[in-house]
Amino acid sequence: MAAISLRRARTIIRKTLEKGQEMGLKPLSVIVLDEGGHVIAFERSDGASPGRFAIAQGKAYGAVMLGMAGTAQMQRAEAQAYFIAAAGAALGGQMVPVPGGILVRDAKGRVLGAVGVTGDTSDNDAAAGRAGIEALGLVAEV
Repeated sequence: MAAISLRRARTIIRKTLEKGQEMGLKPLSVIVLDEGGHVIAFERSDGASPGRFAIAQGKAYGAVMLGMAGTAQMQRAEAQAYFIAAAGAALGGQMVPVPGGILVRDAKGRVLGAVGVTGDTSDNDAAAGRAGIEALGLVAEV
């Protein structure tokens, strides 16, 4: 598989939202980006605030543009804040370096895109997104 189709992106979103409901999370917003950082699909749960699009997009965009999931970005920010600040500036401020920015890989390790999840704690966002990605047999790097 060379890319994430719209059908697969919608499945990732549906499974992520279902996992969020199963976990009893606050309303989630989920975005799926292709390997170039372009939006394939986005959905916001009832009750999710409208600003969540930008947060979900920032989580996913940072992951795909740096080739580094949100958890790794956060660790890097704690160790080298200047690097993440510079990367954020280089990317026009479009990155949110926390868990919930998830790289989507195929079985061979190739990056297919990224998923951004926001609405609950960052760790819960990442857990729900992982479930959505893995439901398709893809590899989630959180």
